Amino acid sequence: MKRKTWTQRLTGLFLSVAVFTTAMGGTVANAETAPAANLQLVAKSAILVEASTGKVIYSNNPDVALPPASMSKMMSEYLVQEAIKQKKISWDDVVPVSDYAFYIAKISDASGVYLNAGESFTVKQLYEAMAVVSANDATVLLAEKVAGSEANFVQMMNKKAAEFGMKSTSFVTSTGLPANELGPYSIKTDQLENLMSARDSAILARALIRDFPEALEVSKKPSFTFRTGTPKEWSKKSYNWMLPGLISYYQGVDGLKTGYTKAAGYCFTGTAVRDNMRLISVVMNTESDTQRFSETRKLFDYGFSNFKMTKQMDKNAPIKGFETAAVKNGVELSVPVVTGSEVSMLTKIGSEVKFTPNVTFQDLSAPIKQGQVIGKLVLKEEGGKEAEFLQSEDAEKAGVDVVASQDVEEASWIRLFFRSIIQFFSNLFSSGTGK
Repeated sequence: MKRKTWTQRLTGLFLSVAVFTTAMGGTVANAETAPAANLQLVAKSAILVEASTGKVIYSNNPDVALPPASMSKMMSEYLVQEAIKQKKISWDDVVPVSDYAFYIAKISDASGVYLNAGESFTVKQLYEAMAVVSANDATVLLAEKVAGSEANFVQMMNKKAAEFGMKSTSFVTSTGLPANELGPYSIKTDQLENLMSARDSAILARALIRDFPEALEVSKKPSFTFRTGTPKEWSKKSYNWMLPGLISYYQGVDGLKTGYTKAAGYCFTGTAVRDNMRLISVVMNTESDTQRFSETRKLFDYGFSNFKMTKQMDKNAPIKGFETAAVKNGVELSVPVVTGSEVSMLTKIGSEVKFTPNVTFQDLSAPIKQGQVIGKLVLKEEGGKEAEFLQSEDAEKAGVDVVASQDVEEASWIRLFFRSIIQFFSNLFSSGTGK
C-alpha cells in the first residue's frame, strides 16, 4: 500500500510538471536562463550574460532602476569613442582644463586626476584617466569637448540610452556624481542620481565592447600614470581589482567599470573571457569595495564552470534539410545553401543537447552571387524551452546568415517562356489526375 501511494504521488508530480510546462510554452526558461541557481549574492540587483548571444545565464532583480554611480561613465566612454569614429574630435586633440573641470578636481573623496587651471591634456590622456581610474574631472572635460557643455552631453547620453533600448535608465550627470554635489555647478532637478538597472548596464557594456572593442585595451590596464615624464607624474591602480596583479584578480577579466556613491553603494560591471566565451556581469548596491568583486566572482565562477560555447557547424557547411533554396527567374531553379559563418551555441557543460536547424529563406530571384546572404539559420534545442535574452531583439536576431554557395545566372526570356508553358501543362495534367 505504501509503494502504491508513492507511485501515485510520483505520477501526479510528473503530470503536474507536464501540464505546467505545456501551459507556459515558450516563456519558461531552460537550463540556460535566469535564475538558474541560488548563488546567495549579497547585492540588491545582478545579472550575468553571455555576450555574443545575449543569453541571460543568471539574474536577480535585473530591471530595478538603481543609482549606478561611476558605471555611468561607460556611456561617456561610448560617446567619446563615437565622436572619434565620426571624426568630430581626435585622440590627439589638446583640451585645456575648464573652470568646471577644475572645480570637480577639487571635490574631496571623489576620484580624479587633480586637473589644474592652466593645464591641457589630450583626449586620449583624459579618456584613459576616465576609463582606468574613473576620473570625474577628466570625464566632465571630455563631455564639454564632445558636446560643448555637460548638459548637452547628458542629453546625448539619454538619447543613446533610448537607442540602445535601456528602458530603466536616466542620466543627470556625465560622471555619476549626484547632481546636487557639484557646488556652483549643481543641477536643479528632482532626480539627484543617475538611474540604471543591472540589465541596462549589461546592455551598455555589451554595446561598448561590441562597437568599440578597443575600449577593452584601456579598461584592462591595472594601473594608470598621468603627467608622464613631468615633475608632477602621478600613478594610481585601477579601481577594478579583478585585473592582473591586483588583490581580487580573476583570470580572464579585462573590464569594465566600477562605481560608488553613498546612494549607489559599491557597484561593478565586469567582463571576462575564457575558452572563446565572454561573460558580462553586473552587481549593484553591495556593501564594500571588496564585496562587489567577491559577488562578481560568484557569477563568473557559476558561468564558466557550468556553461560553454559549443561549435555546432563549420563555416560553409551544408544544412541538413535545407540544402537548397528555390530561385525565381534563374537558369537553375535552386541554389545550394551553406552557413555564412561558424555556428556556436551556449550549452550546459555535461549535458547532451541536440539542436534542430530551421532556415528562413528570403524571396530569391536571379541573379544570385556566390556568398550572397539568402536567409537565416536558427538552431532550436530539441525538447527545450525558449531561452531568456538580454533584449527581445537578441531573440529575433539569434542565428547566423546562410549564403549561396554558387552563382545563379538570370534566365533568358525564351527559357522562362518555355518553362512557363511546361509548368502550365504539368499543372493541367496534375489537376486532371486529381479528379
